[in-house]
Amino acid sequence: MTGTVVVAGGTGGLGSAVTAEFLAAGWRVVVPGRSEKSLAELGPAEALHTLVADLADPAGAAEVARVAGADEAAPVRALVNLVGGFSAGARVHETPIEEFEQQLTVNLRPTYLITQAVLPLLIAAGGGSITCTSSGAAVKPFPGAAGYITAKAGVLAFVDALTVEYAKDGIRVNAILPGTIDTPVNRRVMPEADTSGWTPPAQIATVVRLLAETPGLTGAHLPV
Repeated sequence: MTGTVVVAGGTGGLGSAVTAEFLAAGWRVVVPGRSEKSLAELGPAEALHTLVADLADPAGAAEVARVAGADEAAPVRALVNLVGGFSAGARVHETPIEEFEQQLTVNLRPTYLITQAVLPLLIAAGGGSITCTSSGAAVKPFPGAAGYITAKAGVLAFVDALTVEYAKDGIRVNAILPGTIDTPVNRRVMPEADTSGWTPPAQIATVVRLLAETPGLTGAHLPV
């Protein structure tokens, strides 16, 4: 067994593909979810450990870390942060501050809290990998999504801060910057869109696993 990976957001359209990718590669995979129903949709697997947890709550993040660190034979070697949300519509002068702040909360708070909770386990294991999810919009903005774009740019800054803070602990930190992912949800909310340039979740999942398993790769902002 390679070790334990925590896949935060492992039940979504991309998350389920990432979870399956790590399981197929022999990892012990810990997936927190919002409900038993969403977790059950992942299906059974001997190396899969699931729990209901609120990653916006420090106590929820701490419980995930406790479950992740429970198997001494499979120390925690990786964390994948996929939790986030998207909202767009009006320009800045037409957008209430509450909507702006909500995007910061959804896209940054869970990433910070689960990373904070898992870092001691990675340090104890002698190093490992953290992968965070930004967005192509963070470097190529479009109108009507200032909160989302700011939050995803904040993820990149957080990755850069982690990279320098934990290099001495052997912890590698990278970001992926997806474009539009070809998920059922995206097809439902954008029924008229041209999907030819959308990326299948399985392709991104392979990149995420390789980031966790590739020694020496750190500080990257990787478009996928």
